[in-house]
Amino acid sequence: MASGTRKVAVVGVALSDCGRVDDATPYTLHAQAARRALADAGLDRSRVDGFASAGLGTLAPVEVADYLGLRPTWVDSTSVGGSTWEVMAAHAADAIAAGHANAVLLAYGSTARADVKAGRRTGTFAFGGRGPLQFEVPYGHTLIAKYAMAARRHMLQYGTTIEQLAEVAVQARANAALNPDAMFRYPVTVDDVLSGPMIADPFTKLHCCLRSDGGAAVLLAAEEYVRDCRTAPVWILGTGEHVSHASMSEWDDFTVSPAAVSGRLAFGRAGLGPGEMDFAEIYDAFTYMTLVTLEDLGFCAKGEGGAFVEKGRLTLSGALPVNTDGGGLSAQHPGMRGLFLLVEAVRQLRGEGGQRQVRASDGGLPRLGVASGTGGWFCSSGTVVLGRD
Repeated sequence: MASGTRKVAVVGVALSDCGRVDDATPYTLHAQAARRALADAGLDRSRVDGFASAGLGTLAPVEVADYLGLRPTWVDSTSVGGSTWEVMAAHAADAIAAGHANAVLLAYGSTARADVKAGRRTGTFAFGGRGPLQFEVPYGHTLIAKYAMAARRHMLQYGTTIEQLAEVAVQARANAALNPDAMFRYPVTVDDVLSGPMIADPFTKLHCCLRSDGGAAVLLAAEEYVRDCRTAPVWILGTGEHVSHASMSEWDDFTVSPAAVSGRLAFGRAGLGPGEMDFAEIYDAFTYMTLVTLEDLGFCAKGEGGAFVEKGRLTLSGALPVNTDGGGLSAQHPGMRGLFLLVEAVRQLRGEGGQRQVRASDGGLPRLGVASGTGGWFCSSGTVVLGRD
């Protein structure tokens, strides 16, 4: 549980229009998601006194808050890549628990796909060439190359196979097949993954996330607000965050992600263990991210991730459903996708998964889940443990 005196719940979640959205701006997607999350909670906008956002505007979250008509007295603009939203949720939970805010809205929106199609940006993603990155950028060390190098190291060190990595993509697609909002729902096989065009050895196209448009919003509130909400509360039970390195040359071990620390902190603060989780939502810009994060969160021992992901274990009917909406590999990935993990985790705990609803071992609704986001090139991580009454 977050430090402080008050319990903190997620009381509203929503997605904006997602997938192929050619007629909206990022601000529009922020607003769509925010309005829908407030409607989901049944709380008026005037009750929101905290706001967190990143990735848009010169002075995020000032510009987005202004666009949404909010005048918050607590703000956060932490930007650590894909893990931003789990880290922000941790900060918001601590602020609410301590009495510095009562209801905090997290919002994100991006037209990453539409911008490329319209020529407003290129498809090449780069963080620039200043600071520590100046020692890598001149040699063509792209973002995907960093993940590919880490995956290859895991393969060499632990015998992880390319077929095992492909299983992550296959099972993510199987989950997406039951999600009407997923961009890609048709099934794929291990052979399909392996035979695709090479992007960065060992990753072929289907080892990599898709590019979409979309937004998401999550509303956290103090326990006394719960009685005014139309939804059942999903409680923040424990959080953790960690940053590990600024460049690949400073990364002690390519086979250990920062989730090894953020996960340990989150589970420890929740007083729970990974074996008690009914499902996991894990950032999956590439298949290796899922595999190594499962290891680092403690779902299996280091080096055993390859065997762990085999035999359908990650599917909705598997031993540990992972990325129940299809994840960034199949559902949607409009950039910093960590907020989508929290939305899906809450929906699963509230029993709103529809055809993709996860069941606990006793056949009932799940009671516990974990969302873990990764940012940059495995340089940051945020983990949130959630549960329902």
